[in-house]
Amino acid sequence: MLLRVAYSQLNNRAEAEDAVQEVLLKYIEKAPTFQSEEHEKAWLLRVTINHCKNHLASAWFRKRADLDEGIPALDSAELEVVTAVAALPVKYRAVVHLYYFEGYSTKEIADILHSRPNTVSSRLSRARALLAKALKEEIV
Repeated sequence: MLLRVAYSQLNNRAEAEDAVQEVLLKYIEKAPTFQSEEHEKAWLLRVTINHCKNHLASAWFRKRADLDEGIPALDSAELEVVTAVAALPVKYRAVVHLYYFEGYSTKEIADILHSRPNTVSSRLSRARALLAKALKEEIV
């Protein structure tokens, strides 16, 4: 789950693996206590997303040379969708990933991202519109 979230944010498997490793190290070092398993899961997701945002904002990331790994074993329609989702701004990509790939409700996503359910719903709506536009352009 954490690897999928990190990959959806970073679009690079090696960097996603590194991000998850860093998050798990934080988890071990801090040894936080949680009220429930869901609270622990939400904490791990939030820390993963924050770590990815910090990574994307870092000077190292902006100056590095991009090695195009590609996405293996996807048919052309799946590749178009994955490419369109990856092209979304991070704030939309996060809610799309959590909603469609992880199966969270808008309320749960709002709790994870420390925002309001209405904000999550708006971002999902805007993301859908952007995806529809991007995919329509691909067809034409």
